[in-house]
Amino acid sequence: MKLPFSIRTAAVALTAALWLAPAAHAGRSCEQRPLTMQSLTQGLALAQQTAQALDAEFARSGARVVVLGRAGQDLSPYQLRYSHLGWAYKTDAGPWRVLHKLNACGTGVGALYRQGLGEFFLDDLWRQEAVWSVPAPALQAPLLALLTDPVRSLRLHERAYNMVSYAWGTRYQQSNQWALETLAMAAEPGIATRAQAQAWLGFKAYQPTTLRLGAFTRLGASATSAHIRFDDHPNSKRFSDRIETVTVDSVLDWLERTGLGGPAQRLAL
Repeated sequence: MKLPFSIRTAAVALTAALWLAPAAHAGRSCEQRPLTMQSLTQGLALAQQTAQALDAEFARSGARVVVLGRAGQDLSPYQLRYSHLGWAYKTDAGPWRVLHKLNACGTGVGALYRQGLGEFFLDDLWRQEAVWSVPAPALQAPLLALLTDPVRSLRLHERAYNMVSYAWGTRYQQSNQWALETLAMAAEPGIATRAQAQAWLGFKAYQPTTLRLGAFTRLGASATSAHIRFDDHPNSKRFSDRIETVTVDSVLDWLERTGLGGPAQRLAL
């Protein structure tokens, strides 16, 4: 199918930008593969349809903030559908933007990025699908204020990145963990540290995903990947092959279960 001129033009512009950008990913493999025109056009089409759906939600409910996820890699062996989430927000002055944490490939360092929906969905997705949840009305204004503040949005960010960081630890932080802890800070103004955010999440009955990873899997991952560590997990859990970490699926389930967000909404090409 021939794409509209605006999408084809954006694809050309983004191709040039992405070739010049440093490799930073979350929720997908760091394997470097050429960016094809097919992946570009699919990603932009998914971004355009997602923007239309979010605009419709805004017109219906006034929601300016959603937690937005993507399927960057195949996690079906762990019974997980999505790999990475960020916060999408809309201000009066412009289109939907996404604030999310990405890992610099080949390192144990992460940073926050503000991107458009096109960039968010152009990360060599495993499956062309978007998922989002609309936070409760009482959380909309606090979240928007926090996400658009360049200082406050960094307050709970930890540069030391670990793709399977312990959900209740503060030595490392992965992308989904930053997003969840940031929600806690928006919901409770008194929160100023990651430990306080995690205490609030525990009080609100958040339950992380438990991955069953054996010793050989853990040793292999730690030895070959700078962004995968297990030394922050309690020995009692690590040595019994229970790795508790924050996942997109667990966040979406928790939001709906507690009423802090609406049911997950999905859009697939």
